[in-house]
Amino acid sequence: MSDTVTVRVRSHPQYLSLIRDVTVRFCSIYGLSEEVTADLRLAVDEACANVIKHAYRGDTSQRIVVKYAATARDLRITIEDTGEKARPELMQGRNLDDIRPGGLGLHFIKRVFDTVVYDQKRKNGNRLLLIKHLRSRDED
Repeated sequence: MSDTVTVRVRSHPQYLSLIRDVTVRFCSIYGLSEEVTADLRLAVDEACANVIKHAYRGDTSQRIVVKYAATARDLRITIEDTGEKARPELMQGRNLDDIRPGGLGLHFIKRVFDTVVYDQKRKNGNRLLLIKHLRSRDED
């Protein structure tokens, strides 16, 4: 069985705080540590900010859909938009030796989540699937 929550917001930066809050609450329901929750919160925020910046080119009138799902094994967060099609094969974070603000979101997202997949089957827009494996109770 899977529990799911869906959040639909405009592509305006003011709504990122709502997505961050839902992410934190969803993680707390499943007993994730504060450290893991903080990382997930920041990674989801970064992914949604990238939608606004890159897929929508700053257009604040579009929609972002964030779907949260949890099973006994993992937490899945899907981020969907109808913006410019992403080209994951061309995406890469800035060189880590290049010390300056910005450009590290992709590195961080890939570090935080166990699986990061762009759904290339969609004709329009983007669907990003982020999966975080949950430790079983036996591993505690």
